[in-house]
This record gives sequence, structure tokens and C-alpha cells, in this order.
Amino acid sequence: MGSAVCTAVAADPHLELAAAVDPHAVGQEREGVTIAAELRALVDAECSVAVDFTVADAARITLPFLAMHGIHAVVGTTGFTDDDIARFRGDFSGSNCLITANFAISAVLMMRFAELAAPWFDTAEIIELHHDHKIDAPSGTAVTTADRMAAARGGDWAPDPTQHEVVAGARGASAAGGLHVHSVRMRGMVAHQEVILGAQGQTLTIRQDSYDRLSYMPGVLLACRRIHQFPGLTVGLEPFLDL
Repeated sequence: MGSAVCTAVAADPHLELAAAVDPHAVGQEREGVTIAAELRALVDAECSVAVDFTVADAARITLPFLAMHGIHAVVGTTGFTDDDIARFRGDFSGSNCLITANFAISAVLMMRFAELAAPWFDTAEIIELHHDHKIDAPSGTAVTTADRMAAARGGDWAPDPTQHEVVAGARGASAAGGLHVHSVRMRGMVAHQEVILGAQGQTLTIRQDSYDRLSYMPGVLLACRRIHQFPGLTVGLEPFLDL
């Protein structure tokens, strides 16, 4: 993902790739920039925005560093706790931070459509499908979708009629509001999600597909260009799309 971000930023006429940090690729070059080992390289290069696609443990170190040095943060890392979010909200007073579960604009719209539909249906389930190198399940996008649907619905879904699981786990995991989430890990996949909602005599299926990591780049670039307009911490890309 880091290489894709570097390429996209370097190609954008409104942005400049100033530095790159990856302890596992030190000395390599991306778009004419030599990859550094330490976050200090971002300060030395006078970066105004840093993009973070790592893991939660690493980002818990990176984000306070960026805040301390007045650098805006555009973050696609997932797995943060409520305490993490509260901490970041306090950290980013002199610069801004965006944290979003998905930068694909189609995925942002999918979550919004599911949120709008949730109050009008009695039952719903989420099926998320990803490549076989993804180490977490369910995905951050699926968890966020369930959270937003539960908040929009304001109550529980109709009870699950299942009385006996012939194979343990067949009904998936129970997310916010008791909504069932099913995770598929399969070769040939990239990132995909279906939200299926049902009421008497009707169903609604909302599906989003990312076939390539390039699908995330328009959202990343938009965030880099507009992050200065959103003070403090923003969770979710929707405000950047004026939704």
C-alpha cells in the first residue's frame, strides 16, 4: 500500500512526495525518494501531511509523534480502541488527523447507504471478502459498517431463529446490535463487502468491490488535499466528500 500511495502522491500536480519511512525497506527508493528508518525524516523533510497505512501498534507511536510536530495525519490503519481515539482527539490540537476504515469512495458510499437503509429492515447480515494475506477478521470496514447500522437503527434486529449450529461458527460473528458478520479469506480476492437487508417479502443487497489497491488512491489524495480544512480528529471520509 505504501508504494501505491507514493506513486499516487508523486503523480498528483497538487502534492509533492517529500519523504517515506519504512524500517523494513530502508535505503530503497520510491519515486525518487529514499526510504528512511525513523519518523524524524518526516520532520527533516518539512512534511505537512503524513499518510499512515501500518498496524495499530505502530500507529499508536506514529500519530502522537506527528501531532507533536504539527504534521497532519491521513490514516488508513484500523484496530484502534475507543481509548486510542480519545487520546488522538486530545493529541491533535495543532494539526489535524483523519482516521478512516476505507479510502475507496465506493466503500464509503456503501457504508452510508447501509446506514440509511438499516432502520427500514428487520434483519441484516454483512459478508466481507478479502485476499488470503489479510490477517484480521472481520475487516475494519465491516466493523464500522455494523457500528453505523446499529446506531442508525437504534434497536436490535429481529432475533436469530437458529437453535442449533451443525458446524460451530456457521452463523458468523455477532457485531454491534447483534448483526452477523461473515469473513471470507480467499485467493483471487482483493476487498469486497455485501450488506444484505431483509424485511417481509423483500431484500436489499448493497455490494462494493475493490479490484485493485488503486481504488483507494482517489480517497487518499482527496484527504491529503483537504485535511487542513478539518480541525482536530475526523473519523470517516464522509465529511471530505461533503456527505
